[in-house]
Amino acid sequence: MRQAHTFELDPDRAIATIREQVDAKSASANLLFCAPSYDLERLGREIEASFSTPVIACTTVGQFGASGFQDAGITAVSLSSDELHVSPYLISPLSECQARASDAAFNAISGMLERGTERAFGLVLVDALSGAEERLAASLYQSLGTIPLIGGCAGDLLGGQGAKGTRVYHEGRFLRDAALFALFETTLPFTTFKVSHVVPGKHKLVVTMAEPEQRLVQEFNGEPAAEAFAEALGMEVDELDSAVFTRNPLLFFSGGEHYVRSIRSVNDDHSLTLYCALEVGLVLTMGSGSDPVSGLARAFQSVEQKIGEPQLILGCDSVLGRRELEHAGSQRAVGELLARHRAVGFSGYGEQYNAIYVNQTLSAVALSST
Repeated sequence: MRQAHTFELDPDRAIATIREQVDAKSASANLLFCAPSYDLERLGREIEASFSTPVIACTTVGQFGASGFQDAGITAVSLSSDELHVSPYLISPLSECQARASDAAFNAISGMLERGTERAFGLVLVDALSGAEERLAASLYQSLGTIPLIGGCAGDLLGGQGAKGTRVYHEGRFLRDAALFALFETTLPFTTFKVSHVVPGKHKLVVTMAEPEQRLVQEFNGEPAAEAFAEALGMEVDELDSAVFTRNPLLFFSGGEHYVRSIRSVNDDHSLTLYCALEVGLVLTMGSGSDPVSGLARAFQSVEQKIGEPQLILGCDSVLGRRELEHAGSQRAVGELLARHRAVGFSGYGEQYNAIYVNQTLSAVALSST
């Protein structure tokens, strides 16, 4: 495993710098997490010309690696092993994501059978503006059988509203309306995991009216959603803002675990727009933050108990969680902890963990070399 980072703004010089630091020629795979400020057309062409092995890449809100959190440039990592085989599959257009995801999973599993591979995990990168994340994650995971899945949404500079939008890379181009699914087949020890420092509180909210396709909730507990949410916090609706929502995300419980659902905004009719879909009848718990450093340290300790010391932790985390770390003054400590455990990845607008799309969560895989 070789890590790299560059702040070079020119695409040609940036990729040349990355190539000098990673195993561009013989790696099983190269992963690049790129600031969206680049000329993405030039950057895509330069990546295609410079790497002869599979490249998995996307635009980001920020990255993390050997120097902790970064907001600009490109963070990269190459993985080289005779015991690792990586196959990327493009899924596009995302209006047909369920059928295209099933096709990608079928081709991936067929390749595994031909090679006699028994163990693998999947990584999915998706355009965050598609609104297809839930359907994509569920379709892929169901089609993959027992293969675990992690992933995240690509990011941009302006919360999904930038002119360039969120893009995923495939064969020389950064694409909209697309996802990239990569299958990592390996005999080496690995484990997937998720970690969030959001803990459940005492207040329950039941979704009594919603439009899941629009990620819109009109009512909790039979009341206008924003009013019920504000009441549970002892606040007025006009006091609700992004900082309040980030500090108090919603949690739902499934399969013995809590999953985070984050609120995006209040609408004029006091409905709420979320970053994830919520179904009518879902029982939610209001969450609050705990110490992010100790929670992450416990997660890494659990990983080491399972597979020993990882050579790499590949992860996707949330820009919402990152903003909360900045507000709490914990970003540097968390970044240093990630770096010490060889964690490399990016921040985006949502994360996938197996069949479920979540927020404010690190979705990751740890790989060992023995």
